[in-house]
Amino acid sequence: MTEMDDLIAVMRRLRDPVNGCPWDREQTFRSIAPYTLEEAYEVADAIEREDFGALRDELGDLLFQVVFHARMAEESGAFDFAAVASGLVAKMRRRHPHVFGEAQIADAKAQTDAWEAHKASERNARDEGVLDGIPVALPALARAQKLGRRAARVGFDWPDSEGVLAKLAEEARELGQAIAERAAVPEAVEEELGDLLFTVANLARHLDVDAEAALRRAGLKFERRFRAMEAELAALGLAPGEVGPDVLERLWTQAKAGG
Repeated sequence: MTEMDDLIAVMRRLRDPVNGCPWDREQTFRSIAPYTLEEAYEVADAIEREDFGALRDELGDLLFQVVFHARMAEESGAFDFAAVASGLVAKMRRRHPHVFGEAQIADAKAQTDAWEAHKASERNARDEGVLDGIPVALPALARAQKLGRRAARVGFDWPDSEGVLAKLAEEARELGQAIAERAAVPEAVEEELGDLLFTVANLARHLDVDAEAALRRAGLKFERRFRAMEAELAALGLAPGEVGPDVLERLWTQAKAGG
């Protein structure tokens, strides 16, 4: 019996109607979905921290989520884990003809283009539109990049990053105008801010930058610097709310100089 067989057997026992775990038995696809997303984020966090012990554990937790969903599907007669695995194997072989067939791929970029072409062909076979299949539940920045990437494949895109920067300046002006007129049309501020963020995500796409990763790292940097500022104040027996903005600005500049 393999480790995978053991894991599937554990899941089957947890969901057993008589001897299983009450919590596991009560779960549904909808109730488990938030945990699946959480485990994926914890995998990303372990990678960001380069903590490979944690990564091993988090990958296990994510795999358990896959097994959980597959077990519930098996109980309903929809499919089982074997069908998930065999479907994935077939898809990987189909999308890698340069590995499992006779096709030739020059480099990673050519493979990316070929991969997307395969996916587009599969969508066409299912009679789907260009933007179909992009999950609404994706983080908003990641989804914005995906939407832009899909549209770009059919020629709907800025010619270069300079074009996106010009659009970004235009959206910033429109946001400024919406803020000035906020009393008259309050919902316009949210709409224009959304347009600005959408353009930023597409600028990241043009620059080959992962917008989610860039923002996550910016958040970590802010957190690191703010904590350094707090530590400086704590050494003086103070907290950030007990000093004026000039002191906070000086400490912030100091924290930035330290990284």
